[in-house]
Amino acid sequence: MSETSPSVIVIGAGISGLACAYRLRQRGVPVVLLEASPRAGGMIRSEHQDGYLFELGPQSCLVDAPLAALIEELGLGDKLLRANPRAPRYVLHRGRLRAVPLGPGAFLGTSLLTARTKLRVLGEAFHRTRPPDEDESVATFVRRKFGDEILDRIVAPMVSGIYAGDAESISVSAAFPSLRRYELEYGSIVRGALKARPAKGEMRPRLCSFSGGMETLPAALAQSLGDSLWCDTQVQSIRAAAPAISGEARGARFQIEISRRGGPETLSADAVVVAAPCDASATILSAVSEHFAPTFRQIAYAPVAVVSMGYVRAAIGNALDGFGFLVPRGEGLHLLGAVWNSSLFPDRAPVGHVSIASFAGGATDPGFCALPESEIAAQITNEFAQILRITAPPAAIRVQKYSRALPQYNLGHARIVESLASLTAAIPGLFLAGNYLAGPSVGACVAQATQTAEAVLAHLAR
Repeated sequence: MSETSPSVIVIGAGISGLACAYRLRQRGVPVVLLEASPRAGGMIRSEHQDGYLFELGPQSCLVDAPLAALIEELGLGDKLLRANPRAPRYVLHRGRLRAVPLGPGAFLGTSLLTARTKLRVLGEAFHRTRPPDEDESVATFVRRKFGDEILDRIVAPMVSGIYAGDAESISVSAAFPSLRRYELEYGSIVRGALKARPAKGEMRPRLCSFSGGMETLPAALAQSLGDSLWCDTQVQSIRAAAPAISGEARGARFQIEISRRGGPETLSADAVVVAAPCDASATILSAVSEHFAPTFRQIAYAPVAVVSMGYVRAAIGNALDGFGFLVPRGEGLHLLGAVWNSSLFPDRAPVGHVSIASFAGGATDPGFCALPESEIAAQITNEFAQILRITAPPAAIRVQKYSRALPQYNLGHARIVESLASLTAAIPGLFLAGNYLAGPSVGACVAQATQTAEAVLAHLAR
């Protein structure tokens, strides 16, 4: 199919691959997006069950200016739902939900932290420190700056909520680079955070979803691509042809072996973007360079069970006023946290009912996700009943297990990403996109995929 070969092939139709292919097509580049599964969107998946709207992956997204622009371009502005930015967040402490202090007044008044920890945090603004040259875990960083209490009760649960990760292993420079930057530039996290506050009138990221669920965004991107999106297409391998002129990028092309509609095919392209998960990327790129597979395999993934539940509102003793809660590991539960979706967005549950999503397992409890779904459901509903004073079983429940849910930005992650960048730089026309590069959030994936699309355009122009 040489006469109809696209200029660019993107592999993997998660949010990263969709956003990259969309930007390229928008700029007039012939592109084909290949997806192994029957649907696009990856882990972003919304499902209706018994009148409830359950999210089987990300429950919402932080919408900043770039993501807001994409949403408007796709004509989804009227479907965007914005959560109350002042919705309280809670953390479980000694069996009780306590509000996370999000402002100076709340911080001073909270019973979650002792006076000693509060004084240490306040005093940090008046001292200057410098981070060590070597990579530092989130746990080591927080202990050094603020002590164990704030780590155990607030920061470690937050790391579990964002990455399903272990604060003892997650790299602060890879996962939370702004914190290291604040210390480098200002000598203080508190001073740096105050300096970094958005200026008056500047758009602040808002927690959002869509009236039809989070899948609305990838579905719109997929629709915009039309027949350029090929689902049920397995990529077997990629081979890079030698450049036409030795030592130069000109003339480099790729041959992509695929399986589609029950038979093998060969595609050719001027550039390839691999936006698949790390394990799939390692296999796909093994014929391009033997160094890709061992480098990708250094990135660990955490397993997560997403348990979506619908309850009769009258059966829950808690007011469910807020965003949800996080669970420190010291509480001895399998739960990592929960989101009270029907408190944040409308039409998530029938009248008189509520919709709640919970997360369990993660890097600190990986064996839990290996249990049968029935056992996971029983354990989580039991833990919920204790925390929220629930007097009846759920009216609906859905368990979704992911053995490789989220990439872990562990110690050394920046070095791994640099190695992958060096490997792709040595092969003109090959690019990477994905949630292991610049952050796992929807907004971070879209931003990184857009940068990749710009790099592809620059390569094609050369």
